Amino acid sequence: MNMSGLRSSAGKCLQLTKNGIRSSSSSSTMSSDARPVLYSYFASSCSWRVRIALGLKDIPYDIRPTNLIKPDETYCYTNEYREINPMQQVPALKIDGQTLCDSVVIMHYLDETRPQNPLLPQDPLKRAKVREIVEIICSGIQPLQNRIVLEHLGKEASMAWAQHWISRGFRGLEGVLATSSSKYCVGDEISMADCCLVPQVFNARRYKVNLDAFPKIVELDQRLAANEIFLACHPHRQPDCPAKLANK
Repeated sequence: MNMSGLRSSAGKCLQLTKNGIRSSSSSSTMSSDARPVLYSYFASSCSWRVRIALGLKDIPYDIRPTNLIKPDETYCYTNEYREINPMQQVPALKIDGQTLCDSVVIMHYLDETRPQNPLLPQDPLKRAKVREIVEIICSGIQPLQNRIVLEHLGKEASMAWAQHWISRGFRGLEGVLATSSSKYCVGDEISMADCCLVPQVFNARRYKVNLDAFPKIVELDQRLAANEIFLACHPHRQPDCPAKLANK
């Protein structure tokens, strides 16, 4: 499977490779005007889901790094960006003359409008299982440990809170994966569920969750982490990743 091309907001052509994102002078087969534009923050697991989905579908796109952490330095908190995404969060994807602002909505839209390399299985039960796993992660785990929640709790309480809710969610997820998974989360084909799993496991490690009780989650994450598209979309291989973390 070919990797997708990117452009930075400054217009420099960027190419996804096995080693991440590098500058390239090669031209794309799709004009810059036709390319989707992804507003993304390197450490955002929601942005990461969409980067993976775009890569799996081999869709070239421009990327606009959008910092979430420093209000005085970031486009995210401007009135201009509020018009793009009223929640002032990432991701946002400009595509087909419209803007979509939720990672799951974006993945479904990509699958419905660009059917190559589908993110959902054809089998109705497998399709339902993919959606079940997506909902467990995207509704039952990640929102409870999201940055804005942890900032509201304060530094002293945030780590224990994140560990509690991720561990609780992983206990349920491990049980679902025990019956749905084979090579990947649902059967032997990469799906939308896998796009969501890997970023959430990264978050679990970030918050020092003990993963010993979740062998299936760890197994799947390790297998997916070796995939060239997942590697290229990793936070530490993004153009806005701090130098001290890049390619680590």
